[in-house]
Amino acid sequence: MTGTAYIDGARRECSLDAIDAAPDAPAVFLLHAKEGAPYLARTALLRRRLKRLTREGGRTSRLLNLRGMVRRIEYWLCGSRLESTWVLYFLARRYFPQQYLKIVKLRAPAYVKLTLSNAFPRTLVTTRLTGGAGVYFGPFRTRQNAEQFNAQALDLFQVRRCQENLTPRPDHPGCMYGEMAMCLRPCQGAVGIEEYAAEASRLARFLSTGGASLLETTAAARDRFSEELDFEAAAREHRRYERIRQALSFKDELASDIDRLNGVAVTAAASPGEILLWPVAAGAWGEPTRFLLSASGSEIVSMDRRLREIATEWRSSRVSFTERQEHLAILAKWYYSSWRDGEWISFDCMDQPPYRRLVNAISRVARQSL
Repeated sequence: MTGTAYIDGARRECSLDAIDAAPDAPAVFLLHAKEGAPYLARTALLRRRLKRLTREGGRTSRLLNLRGMVRRIEYWLCGSRLESTWVLYFLARRYFPQQYLKIVKLRAPAYVKLTLSNAFPRTLVTTRLTGGAGVYFGPFRTRQNAEQFNAQALDLFQVRRCQENLTPRPDHPGCMYGEMAMCLRPCQGAVGIEEYAAEASRLARFLSTGGASLLETTAAARDRFSEELDFEAAAREHRRYERIRQALSFKDELASDIDRLNGVAVTAAASPGEILLWPVAAGAWGEPTRFLLSASGSEIVSMDRRLREIATEWRSSRVSFTERQEHLAILAKWYYSSWRDGEWISFDCMDQPPYRRLVNAISRVARQSL
């Protein structure tokens, strides 16, 4: 599982008698019991929390006391809420495989899905990733946002909105969208599979490019009509261009084709003089990388050069559909939260990250963590 090397490398231990030596800093910790499952939690003040949980007896208290049950203490210092969420998720999966989602309070975000496996593709709003052919566009901040974007996007295409598995026939009653020329009416056999597939393919490109494909073709048509002095047609294309931009305004910041959702989260590290880089490739987290703010050794190496050397190790992670769905949920939970710390830098291709933007983000996070 992605994260094994990082989690195991960041692990620390202390005994019951050495709690006073534990740092009073944000951390995720495990109290291993002499019998049964361990106690997993995260805290903003590690030493204080451990002393409360393992205090000496003798006084009646309603607080949980695990002193007589603890066999070993493990902890992971965390420099950001993203790091503590990731560590908590990984450890919960390892030790509580049946209830880890509840422990982490991880909810699947919403996506707009174009179901390409259907003979007459349609869109739907879903929170599940499956193996069928399709384009997933998201994650969205809320399901309502996904539904609003879906409705706005469908107004730009003549793709069906009905939920039924179509069996085209001339006597099909159809719907109001067909009457309003907002659907190609495949239910009534007005178009064949190939013609409908061409329209669905345009919608797929629209989602895959974040709307750029439709904006570019519309802008090109507008400019061509303007050069030909056909100002009426140019005005019509400009109005369509504005409608497309209006539809895209309903798109949340992270929302994209998840196969193209690439980026790096930049957060503070628990150790001074370090920054953590969290690569995401095609919606899946990779191993976080520790970035030293000052180069080690006598040779002076620029931050840009060191970053380029690190970026060569960023690759797509092979994860299951379930893991990918959970990785995206962690990204959405952190990014859309009111407590988000650090910065998110998105880009189209993992082979060509925007180094200057990353260097600037690292510098800003470093200043904020001082």
